[in-house]
Amino acid sequence: MSKTTAAVRADQLSQRDTWISIGIIGMLFFIFGFVSWVNAILIPYFKIAFTLSNFDSYLVAFAFYISYLVMSVPSSYLLKAVGFKKGMMYGFFAMAVGAFIFVPAAMNRTYEIFLLGLFTLGTGLAVLQTAANPYVTVLGPKENAAQRISVMGIFNKGAGILAPILFAAVILRVGDNELFQQLDTMTPEAKDAALDELIRRVILPYSVVGTVLLALGIFVRYSPLPEIDTEHETAEVAEANSGKNSIFQFPHLILGAVAIFLHVGTQVIAIDTVIPYANSLGIGLMEAKVFPSYTLAFTILGYLFGISLIPKVISQVNVLRVCTLLGTVFTLLIIFTSGQVTILGITTDVSIWFVVLLGLANSLVWAGIWPLALDGLGRFTKLGASIMIMGLCGNAIMPLAYGAVADAVDVQQAYWVLFPCYLYLVFYAVHGHKIRRWKLA
Repeated sequence: MSKTTAAVRADQLSQRDTWISIGIIGMLFFIFGFVSWVNAILIPYFKIAFTLSNFDSYLVAFAFYISYLVMSVPSSYLLKAVGFKKGMMYGFFAMAVGAFIFVPAAMNRTYEIFLLGLFTLGTGLAVLQTAANPYVTVLGPKENAAQRISVMGIFNKGAGILAPILFAAVILRVGDNELFQQLDTMTPEAKDAALDELIRRVILPYSVVGTVLLALGIFVRYSPLPEIDTEHETAEVAEANSGKNSIFQFPHLILGAVAIFLHVGTQVIAIDTVIPYANSLGIGLMEAKVFPSYTLAFTILGYLFGISLIPKVISQVNVLRVCTLLGTVFTLLIIFTSGQVTILGITTDVSIWFVVLLGLANSLVWAGIWPLALDGLGRFTKLGASIMIMGLCGNAIMPLAYGAVADAVDVQQAYWVLFPCYLYLVFYAVHGHKIRRWKLA
């Protein structure tokens, strides 16, 4: 018998059970952030250790996030079959396997095995994301959904601030900048030995991560997290959906999935390219490692605004419109501004700080899109959520587009790939989310 038969509606939970649920899901979002945003340091690290081009180095993001395209719909069927808690446990177990794959990959210094490990990590995350996002969306009034998702975002991006710094502290050494500069002048044997030592530094941290993920899977399975009925339909929604038999009959959902694809692409570009961009401006890896944390700090600032202001001062849809317009403006400023400035003790070109500010612009886009896209789906909610999670493959494809343009032109002009993305997000925020029929009358 399916575990979902024992599910309860969110409005039937006590306040205590609701807060327990929010706390546990917040922990999940922390794990999402820690495992995902460590890629910001893995990309430049692997670029050095495997002597990769910009394009090849962004295969880290591609391998990690393309799993969302492959696994999201199967994840929805898994969750229907076994329920949220068992499904989350399996997701954690898959992530643990991915982390442990890093051990043989490092022992053999084989990039392709690392990519397999990253794909497996992403597979587990696809299950967890397919469960957690609709869960937190329905865990209270829909007009406050962006506020709840903002709280989850603080957990996620807080982990993202810590991950690159902690990972860099574990794998990088004080003299590494000098080592990186000497690699091209070493003999082939000495260079191989240095790169072998460099890449094997990931074994210990990922062995620890794998063990923690196994433990978390067991914890979630036996935690007090209730099974929530995410597919409950009010009489009005049931009547509206009575003649619908396909997820593709909800234009606002499909357009929302495209918006998620473009949004996560812009977000991962802002965070995963800022270190290479800093390197191109003459800032070494040891100093540049702080820039992803600055970007994520601005994202958290945006979340705090969301928690404070939505919906009392401004509606979540209007916040979405403001954020998408800011992203459009900041993109143009990255491309067209120049000049040396000193901020936080770092003297460099002003354009990099507009990359950092994309963290603020991106902060409430995810929180704004989800409740708009899932509105009125009723019994289609789990499948609709899986379609939305498929959009996370934008994290895989958009960095490759950036890397290809960076190789062909330069790393600053490559930010042009963001511009059409933000224009579409403005369209969805203003009009796209209102469309309920493909053929407009």
